[in-house]
Amino acid sequence: MNKLFFMLIILSLSTIAVLAQKQIKGKVKDEKAKPLPSVMVSLKDKEGSTLGFSRTNEKGDFIISTDEAGADLILEFNILGFGKKTINLADFSKVNEVTLTESEISLKTVEVKNRPRLSANGDTLNYKTSDFSDKQDRNIGDVLKKMPGIEVAENGKISYNGKNISNMYIDGDNLLEDKYGIGTKAIPHGAVDKVQVIEKDQPIKMLQKNNTSDDVALNLVIKDDAKLKVMGEVKAGLGTPDRFDGNVNAMLFNKKVKFLNNLKGNNIGIDPGIDLTSFKPLANDNTKPANLLSAGAAGVPTLPQSRTLFNKAGQANLNNLFKFKNDLQLRANVSYLYDERKQVYNKFSETRLAGQTINYQENQNNFLNPQKLKGQFTLNGNTDGYYFNNVLAVEYNPTRTNSNVFINGIGAFQSLKQDMFTLSNDLGYRKKLKSGNILHLSSSISRSTQPETLDIKPGLNEDILNNGTPYAALNQYLDLPTLYTNNFASMAFPKGNFVQTYRTGFLLQQQNLSTNLTKLQNNGSSELAAPGTLNDLDWLRCRFYVENIYEYTTDKLTAGVRIPVSYNSIDYDDINHNVDKSLNRFFVNPSVNLKYQTSPENYVTAGYSFRNNLGAIDDIYSGTVLRNYRSLFANNAPVSESSAHAFSGGFNFRKAIEMLFGNVTLSYSTTNLNTISSSILTNNTQQRIVLPLENQMKSLSLNSGLSKYLFALKSTVNVGFAYSQSQFQQLQNNQLLPFKSDNYSYKAGIEARLTKFMNFTYTGTFTNSKNKTAGTGISTNYQQLRQQSGLAVTMLKSVFLNLSAEHIFTQQSSQPDLKYLFADFNIRYKVLKLKTDLEFGITNLANVKDFEAINVTANSLTVGTYQIPGRVAMFRATFNY
Repeated sequence: MNKLFFMLIILSLSTIAVLAQKQIKGKVKDEKAKPLPSVMVSLKDKEGSTLGFSRTNEKGDFIISTDEAGADLILEFNILGFGKKTINLADFSKVNEVTLTESEISLKTVEVKNRPRLSANGDTLNYKTSDFSDKQDRNIGDVLKKMPGIEVAENGKISYNGKNISNMYIDGDNLLEDKYGIGTKAIPHGAVDKVQVIEKDQPIKMLQKNNTSDDVALNLVIKDDAKLKVMGEVKAGLGTPDRFDGNVNAMLFNKKVKFLNNLKGNNIGIDPGIDLTSFKPLANDNTKPANLLSAGAAGVPTLPQSRTLFNKAGQANLNNLFKFKNDLQLRANVSYLYDERKQVYNKFSETRLAGQTINYQENQNNFLNPQKLKGQFTLNGNTDGYYFNNVLAVEYNPTRTNSNVFINGIGAFQSLKQDMFTLSNDLGYRKKLKSGNILHLSSSISRSTQPETLDIKPGLNEDILNNGTPYAALNQYLDLPTLYTNNFASMAFPKGNFVQTYRTGFLLQQQNLSTNLTKLQNNGSSELAAPGTLNDLDWLRCRFYVENIYEYTTDKLTAGVRIPVSYNSIDYDDINHNVDKSLNRFFVNPSVNLKYQTSPENYVTAGYSFRNNLGAIDDIYSGTVLRNYRSLFANNAPVSESSAHAFSGGFNFRKAIEMLFGNVTLSYSTTNLNTISSSILTNNTQQRIVLPLENQMKSLSLNSGLSKYLFALKSTVNVGFAYSQSQFQQLQNNQLLPFKSDNYSYKAGIEARLTKFMNFTYTGTFTNSKNKTAGTGISTNYQQLRQQSGLAVTMLKSVFLNLSAEHIFTQQSSQPDLKYLFADFNIRYKVLKLKTDLEFGITNLANVKDFEAINVTANSLTVGTYQIPGRVAMFRATFNY
């Protein structure tokens, strides 16, 4: 509660700061000195951007509140029948009065065309929001789904013509960083004038002249009137059985201050933490494992999370940006999530080997309590002469898991405690010198800890861990403190279309893996569970590197060559296992990328890279670690080494006028490794050890997509095809097994406006997975068809009816077919005078309470049955302001 109170204070302070504004007052009259009512008065800057506006009252008076100041501000006066007048604010302030002159009204003939259009300006494509929205839509995310070429995944990730976006700006500012999911859900579509797709997005101003970026970003252009007020909504909902749903958000997007602050909570299966999902991969070399221990819980079934999750969660998500002079801005992104989850499932797993079949039956009843507290504070300066960016971040993720588990009829209770903490700072500075060359300095440092404790009562697998004698409990403790830093300096030499960059730096990573597996006997005595179950492993990884980067860009061609050269050393020792080793490697990891514009709207890409990698600390610890109640892991191999060749190519095309978008990409990689994971499987346990053994992995993937707006049908259609193949080896029960997996995916969808008052949506996905173990005759085949559809009807202008359905059909050669049908209903009434929506909805009309899912690999089959929420009815009231 204290944390939530603190966040509410931040929300209040940011709102108060906005309200602390000065007022511009005045009077408007005609030539006869009579007051003029209903005159539009706009305050604008020298670029013509609206900073504030008002209308005169019956007495001709107006008031504009603003925090802007400056001698170049102007007031503009507009009303039908009178000539427009523009006055410098400083001149107006002397008299606080203006006279307008009558003029004749000349109305031009306007041809109305109900046809959406796209406009292109260089690398920017503009979608007019109103061309794709209708009365049923609530937020900008609803409209993005209808725009051809743009795809919004179930988790909120946005892609354009097959490529994930790098950022979603709000009026040019990166308020939300890469966690933009809250923006698409909260920002009303009526506040967005247009959506811009920015290809070759380069936010650093000094690099825009010789721009070789291949990123794609979205920019939401906010309407002028929406910039001048605080917007948001307050939602409250109650339902049965014992359900609640609440949401409060406030947002402002003006020139100097932007914020989007949100408080929400529910127990209807909607995970508020999805708003905190980061859609940009972490770009650093701090190779540390995530949590090493688990309760062995089953994965999430292949359904939307809102259909499967038993939860009670609350979240505060505060995003505030303040802009100062000289292009300096401060951004604070602070969030806290508290969640309680329940999961009940049973699972049957079968692994087939030559002459042997291993299977087990498992039941779990889990209670999970994850929490996430994160604060990220960014100071950014961005001009043509310098670029400064400093990000200070702190993150604390305590998680508690309690689980009752039965494995082949043997029961136990698990308690898992995990406390991950990270403090980091990333500093970057660029300076354009008088010569035009660019100096770049960068420094990153982080400190993290991740203590984990797993308790199991009574002790399991006594035949392995206690000489066949029953015992009271097992306790696995683990911690992995990590100190990491990466620092470099570089100099870029631009000349015409060519840029040379030379970089040098060093990286250090220091870790200590401390583990202890103990058992508690029935008489109360405690001892090591087995010889060799201690780890006190010290690890030091160093890298010294230089990198040459050569980039060339013209209107048609963008090419880049990178040649990083590095000296790598790893030292590790553990006195418990008489380990004291070191490794030294010299690597050259070149890469080449090409992009050629075959026409103004089409381009091809090609790339090649060769990369050497060294393993991490979790590849070389010697002491056994109980990773979950049935899995014992250890290592008996040197540091893992791999070398990979990767090839890629693609073709992207579009016809903006016809609203046609398409893409095809092909990639292939081959990786050579010096170690392999060896598993010993029994009906009750899995023991894994990493061994030295040369092996190879190969992967091939093909992805394609097509999106088209059908003008005659006022519909957006999408189709896609994906194929992937992987070949690898596994060592199971001392058998070296070569695996091959082929996966096919077909997708089609439509967003259709059937009539002025009726919309229809459909998405269908068919997947086919073929897995084979060479030389054994073992193979599996898995097929699934998933269909989702929705019908939205507008009745009586302010009544909206929504019907939706989801059908899942699963077929696996050795299992009965699975068929599920889910249906939902929702009706909403919009009270325009009160700016309030009243709605009633029922999810899971068929009251399905169990869901069975199949997971197939090359030689294994897992069938899991999950308890899911049944029918839920909710009544909600939403006030918009």
